[in-house]
Amino acid sequence: MTRTKGRVMPGLTLLALCLTLVLSGRSYRHWVEFGPQQRVLTVNPKMGVHTRLTDEVEPWKIQRTLEMVRQMGAPWIVEYFLWAAHEPARGVFDWSHADLVVDHAVNQGLTVIARLGYVPEWARPPRSGHLYLDETGYDDFARFAAAFAAHFRGRVRYLIIWNEPNLSQEWGFRPVDPAGYVEMLRRVYPAVKAANPQMQVLAGALAPTLAPPGSEWGMDDLIYLQRMYEAGAAPYFDILAVHAYGWTFDPDAPASPDAVNFRRVELQRAVMERNGDAAKPVMITEGGWNDHPRWTKAVRPAQRAAYTIRAYEIALHEWPWVEALCLWAFRYPRPAATYQDYYTFVGVDFQPKPIYAAVQRYAAGEKAGVP
Repeated sequence: MTRTKGRVMPGLTLLALCLTLVLSGRSYRHWVEFGPQQRVLTVNPKMGVHTRLTDEVEPWKIQRTLEMVRQMGAPWIVEYFLWAAHEPARGVFDWSHADLVVDHAVNQGLTVIARLGYVPEWARPPRSGHLYLDETGYDDFARFAAAFAAHFRGRVRYLIIWNEPNLSQEWGFRPVDPAGYVEMLRRVYPAVKAANPQMQVLAGALAPTLAPPGSEWGMDDLIYLQRMYEAGAAPYFDILAVHAYGWTFDPDAPASPDAVNFRRVELQRAVMERNGDAAKPVMITEGGWNDHPRWTKAVRPAQRAAYTIRAYEIALHEWPWVEALCLWAFRYPRPAATYQDYYTFVGVDFQPKPIYAAVQRYAAGEKAGVP
């Protein structure tokens, strides 16, 4: 309430009341009660999606998103948890939004793969971006990852350390550095295990790219992964996270070092095996196809549905070393107003897209998964 010299200012009070009524009209309730514990019914236990609840603020929308993931038949989700949001000052943690997402996911019977990143201002140099973290900040990041692991003990079992470090943009617009990323893992891994020995640490989340040697934009994922092993990465992760976008290729297009397609994952797996790491599984934490009508890397909607279902089948029947295939992206909190909107399974308004219905039928065991 605003006062001037002890008197209430009725104009501002009326304005505040009007704003309250307008905002309350956007969300009919400020909290959502948890219903009975749910479980996912599906013919494919490896099915997953990458949700985008990082900046979704309305609890009912978080609940509805995760409910629709369950109803589609996908038991896995990947979700991004921002270091800057959850530790706004060193040693000061705010888990409120993260708890909301995780508790609703668990209530829906979903398994959460948590991706960590996005550096707070206090942990990086002045005038640097949120994806910039040099070696001086690795211990701070390790302490945050350990705090996350401890707080979510029993609710989250998988933790991705960083995202696409083989791309300069994701490495703070610096030259990519496999050895530097391995040093990050060397600091983070033991801290997480000490806080929660059951937590499985995922490394990589490597972006598939054909960047030539010396590129300022990034490094070929196959070369980057090999250099991770050469830098001693093997003891510092439990699972390799990879990204698998199909672009215009169908999911059965053969893997090739000079092509970015869905089966490129097999080449990353081969690098693991050559380095004696075949016992570790892989999780695909991003991937899929886009059906924008004019983007040059998109496919038609019916193709996208068919390719998506075939990809889930490949993961289930041909890749025993893949634990989960989580495709990008289930729903955005607001429109991107770009080709990115055509990666989603559900509209901002929760209207299911044709791909949602096709995948749902597939997960229910219907052979004709494509309309």
